[in-house]
Amino acid sequence: MPDYHDDLRLGHVLADAADSTTMERFKALDLKVETKPDMTPVSEADKAAEELIRSSLQRARPRDAVLGEEFGSEGSGPRRWVIDPIDGTKNYVRGVPVWATLIALMERGEGGDRPVVGVVSAPALGRRWWAAEGLGAYTGRSLSSASRLAVSKVNNLSDASFAYSSLSGWEERGKLNGFLDLTRSCWRTRGYGDFWPYMMVAEGSVDICAEPELSLWDMAATAVIVQEAGGRFTGLDGMPGPNSGDAAASNGLLHEAMLEYLRS
Repeated sequence: MPDYHDDLRLGHVLADAADSTTMERFKALDLKVETKPDMTPVSEADKAAEELIRSSLQRARPRDAVLGEEFGSEGSGPRRWVIDPIDGTKNYVRGVPVWATLIALMERGEGGDRPVVGVVSAPALGRRWWAAEGLGAYTGRSLSSASRLAVSKVNNLSDASFAYSSLSGWEERGKLNGFLDLTRSCWRTRGYGDFWPYMMVAEGSVDICAEPELSLWDMAATAVIVQEAGGRFTGLDGMPGPNSGDAAASNGLLHEAMLEYLRS
């Protein structure tokens, strides 16, 4: 099995640099915000953080390809870094601390590209999570000061905590009835949104979560963290990994039961 220790250390270095850039502009009164063609916001901090990560990767991993939310795809090859400079930009621009930089390394294999390293850093929350294939998933302040993550053991939906982002996406895709039926079957539902529900699944504090429309940069880092914590990460079609354009994550024990509702 490949050794991803060096890539994981690099992921932390990139996250440290991004955290400094994003926190410097968080809650700034003169923060510049634009609207992208898809009607989602992008701030100057999004662009600055991605540019910083890209320039660092160009020096440290010049042969690797890069895909980022703000500046697209660059390079080719079997290794590709996937970046979301600020996941939760709407929170960021409103001063809500629930946002994070997502950094993943994907590697090509027989079954297609799969995430092998993931770092999720939420500096305004004072939290960071990370994982690498075969090395487990962790949370803490640094590589040397960390706790290992493990998903929950809840095996009945009636005892499960379900996290989601919003109702509108499910309604737009004609899946609202199945979504609502799932919420009625669960013990607890909360709309935490963005990266956070996946990290709580990995920690074992939430049992299932799902979103109906996502991009690769939203999912690559969170997928490997959930999987290395012992959980499952698939599309709503049940295909493993972050390549389906939507996501379902769980402790594994509840995955098929969740998908049965969300497919209807």
